[in-house]
Amino acid sequence: MSAQATQLWLPALDRFDRAHPLRRLLVQADRLPDEPCGRLGGLAHAFGTDAATLPAAALIREHLLGDAGEAIWLNADPAWVQPDMAGVRLLACGSMSLALDEAQAFAELLQPAFAEAGLQLEISAPNHWQSRLAPGMQLPDFATPEQALGEDLYQHLPQGAEGRPWRMLLNEAQVLLHQHPLNAARQSRGLPPVNSVWLWGAGRLPASLHSRFAGVVGSDTLLLALAACAGIPSRACTQDAVALAPAGWLLDLQDLSAAELGDAWCAAIEALARRQPLHMVFASGERWSWRPLHRWRFWRGAPR
Repeated sequence: MSAQATQLWLPALDRFDRAHPLRRLLVQADRLPDEPCGRLGGLAHAFGTDAATLPAAALIREHLLGDAGEAIWLNADPAWVQPDMAGVRLLACGSMSLALDEAQAFAELLQPAFAEAGLQLEISAPNHWQSRLAPGMQLPDFATPEQALGEDLYQHLPQGAEGRPWRMLLNEAQVLLHQHPLNAARQSRGLPPVNSVWLWGAGRLPASLHSRFAGVVGSDTLLLALAACAGIPSRACTQDAVALAPAGWLLDLQDLSAAELGDAWCAAIEALARRQPLHMVFASGERWSWRPLHRWRFWRGAPR
């Protein structure tokens, strides 16, 4: 695989039906071994760090407000949980389409519970809430949203005596948020309720990071924060940014749906593919290698 290949991150492959135009590229490309490592693992690998210890909270805080300093930060992102026969499932986290006034209202309600735990809840952005931790505060292992999404959240809470105060804080947050009138208003607009928070990504801002990519295109806050810490350029996720991306960049399109990636977006990907090698990585772990000369592989069959 050429070191100059541009890496294209895409949604799970099973979201693309057989007639999707993107599958034309896959038919002509070379299949690589699957490598399901998860989004956070992919980000960590791209920036030479480890997913288990990635200080996501400090990186996001520095990117959004520039004041992470030497403090240890913890994400307390707004979340949606829903009970079912098997327990309580985490259905969304950090992508709640919140307005700033909504986030401030929820945070004001939660502040006393956080203060009782010795914390101050801060709104870095409507969908990104964080706490600056006191020096020497003992921390358990926190599961990432990616690990817990869709599963019984109690299986992913901090364990043991060390995790007990954090479990109590999470439970209190859920009780406070459950009947908040803003949630009824959100649901009337077809939006999920904010009825929990998720604690994750604790750590201190690293002095520096190194990326194996020359730049990034995307909209994910953590990706942009990592790029800023590594000192590489970033561009907003647009069709032009994809079509004209320089070699060796990471293009993150995982937040787009398969339907959105048809038509104009696929045309942008095809324009890029005519110019340079691509390494296409799907969220479900499948990978393909594409080179511009592969477009002459007319003997390859119909899209699978």
